[in-house]
Amino acid sequence: MPHLDIRDATPDDIATILTLGHAGDSRGKDTPPLDPASLGDPRYRAAFEAIAADPNQRLVVAERRGEVVGTLQISLIPGMPAFGMKRGILENVHIRADQRGNGLGGQMVEWAIGFCRDAGCGMVQLTSNKLRADAHRFYRRLGFVQSHEGFKLPL
Repeated sequence: MPHLDIRDATPDDIATILTLGHAGDSRGKDTPPLDPASLGDPRYRAAFEAIAADPNQRLVVAERRGEVVGTLQISLIPGMPAFGMKRGILENVHIRADQRGNGLGGQMVEWAIGFCRDAGCGMVQLTSNKLRADAHRFYRRLGFVQSHEGFKLPL
């Protein structure tokens, strides 16, 4: 299995993170092209800084041979149920398309699960767009169970 290095993202990774997320858009071939000029929008840097400043957030990139091939964000959420159990929430999990199927995504998510366990979480959860059937199979292979129905309300 190819080796994967995981590190905290830096501001220099912002464009790559956005590109990875865009490539994983659930609309597939119907996804509008990414406008390279948008990658320098200062709102992205502000969001990065907010994530980096929050001790309950971690934004990471996964590198193979010094090249970023994946990313994900972890949010640690304290809660009242289950005697105050903390949960780890995985967001924006993406592996570059040409790197899928060789175990790198599994390594990255397993790393995130270990990070959450070490942070005292009793559960790791995530959402995945209903259209991403391949991603759903991937998460089930890693032991995730589709136990809830998700809802979103754009504001």
